[in-house]
Amino acid sequence: MPPAERKPATAKSDGSKTESTEVEKALVKTDESASVQSFPGQLTREDGELIGPGLNEDLDGATRTLPPEAPPEDNASTVRLARPDSGPTPDQNLWTLIRNRTNAISFNNYNRYINEVLCQNSEATDSLSRKLRRQVNDLAFLGLDGFEVLRAATQFFLMHEVGLIVEDKYNGLTPEYLQKRYDHVMAAEGDTSETRRRNRRPLPTNWLTEMRDTYLQRLGTGVEPKVLPYLKLIMDRLRDLPLKQPGEIGQVTDPVEDVDSCYGVLPSRLVGPLGLELIWSYWMEEGMLVQAHNAVTNRFQNQRAVRNGHDPLARMEIDPLRRLNNVLWGWIQNRPFLLSVRRRAFEYDHHYGITLLGTAVGDVNGVDSRSQFISAFHNLLHLCTIFYQQDDDLTMQADGFPLLNALRETQLVVTAGAHNQYGDLPWTARVEMLMQMWMFARPEMREFLGGRVMVPYKEPWMDRVDAVKSMMGWTDVNVTHFRDLGTFGEQIVLSIRYGSWATEIEPEAAVNWARYWRPEIQGYVHAYRAAAGADLRSTVDTTMPGSLLQRRLAERIESTQQRAIGRGGVHVPEVAGRTVHEHT
Repeated sequence: MPPAERKPATAKSDGSKTESTEVEKALVKTDESASVQSFPGQLTREDGELIGPGLNEDLDGATRTLPPEAPPEDNASTVRLARPDSGPTPDQNLWTLIRNRTNAISFNNYNRYINEVLCQNSEATDSLSRKLRRQVNDLAFLGLDGFEVLRAATQFFLMHEVGLIVEDKYNGLTPEYLQKRYDHVMAAEGDTSETRRRNRRPLPTNWLTEMRDTYLQRLGTGVEPKVLPYLKLIMDRLRDLPLKQPGEIGQVTDPVEDVDSCYGVLPSRLVGPLGLELIWSYWMEEGMLVQAHNAVTNRFQNQRAVRNGHDPLARMEIDPLRRLNNVLWGWIQNRPFLLSVRRRAFEYDHHYGITLLGTAVGDVNGVDSRSQFISAFHNLLHLCTIFYQQDDDLTMQADGFPLLNALRETQLVVTAGAHNQYGDLPWTARVEMLMQMWMFARPEMREFLGGRVMVPYKEPWMDRVDAVKSMMGWTDVNVTHFRDLGTFGEQIVLSIRYGSWATEIEPEAAVNWARYWRPEIQGYVHAYRAAAGADLRSTVDTTMPGSLLQRRLAERIESTQQRAIGRGGVHVPEVAGRTVHEHT
């Protein structure tokens, strides 16, 4: 059917043209010599004329139109999708404080401080007691001097850096003074990620003062200090207990009449809560730090690591001309006063429902085990991976309520273990393991242990531990993954333990928490898969990590034996046991 004939436009009675005529005038190109612009994939007729969108084929029977020109470059506007912003929440400053303090007690900072003490740097040694300064100046380091200096300096380092302190009026520590110290750590670490972690909002210049004013809560109406909302909730249930003032304990004149006056809550535990988690020590121990150190100290005493054949550490000869020899001697002499593997194993079970496996540990059947921690914690991490996928899709708004509920559940489980040995055992374990790391980082260890120079280890002790693991036939998983599990796990658990998740009902805080800790959470999930072989992105694996590690070690030993048999060897070399612990 032929197309209907187009009727010419007619003028209205008032002399104006119709709307269609105005549109046609705007589109018609009357210059017959103008060429028509073609586009990729443009359709044409048999005679070569272009057809398709943007072309009026028979406008007034004579002309063709060109496609509309693009606007000038400088006037072009950009349309971009943006992630929904939940707005700032006051607990973001708490997370900054946790990251700051946990980074401050990293091994690299600790190693730098210890070396300054031993090199008699006055800024470092002036903080020590007179007896320790005299021992440092005495380069002989005979007897237990070397060990005592190292242990005392390690304890002072942690006392100076570990507390989550915002303000301490008892000791004259103001937020302004403390923030200068904290900001110095961030500047030394080159940390510039706070803006990205805070949804593109820069870190406030007075973030610690802001945390005191907007997040901390006062215990009473008087001069009582401000504390974290979590600790305020705990203290509300202990209203019958007085808050002691500094110096009150020990001033009782009549022990019988004044017995109540020296009883109360210690303020130091409120204004400076412990910034350590035992999960750090657990992953260092699963990474074979303690086992490797025990193998070295046993060899130092001329004890064999294997029953038959050549001893893997037979080449170890540490001369008495340098400090490490005396420090190892003091460590062995003080072994009865160090934490045993069984004490740590029982406390791991009490805190997190996880424990060590091995003949030196024995059967760990504790009274109170956090059996739900692995389930709650891994469920939280799994929900975080789902949230990140939704949050990266800018066409939708991710739901924060599942995260909030998982955070509340995990906090209820993890805080149930904050009793009995909660404060002292994590502290003592951190002191001892930092000392073990320092001994491995010494040049004397590198001389006989060697190590893979080209592997980018983050800390100088790590290649020596991997070298011992290789010599002893233990797991071949790089210790870097265990170090990441300990470091990231500690930061994540601290942010859960001290958060106000029990009273939080809005999802914005949970959304900001997941975005702030995303590098640590995804780093933990990756390291867990690399070390234990379980992918928390796809499933909530509730198997004890020690069982997964033991399974991977058994597979490696079996593979080693099969390769030896396949090469035609009739003798399968002895593989040293997974654990070489101290005598308990």
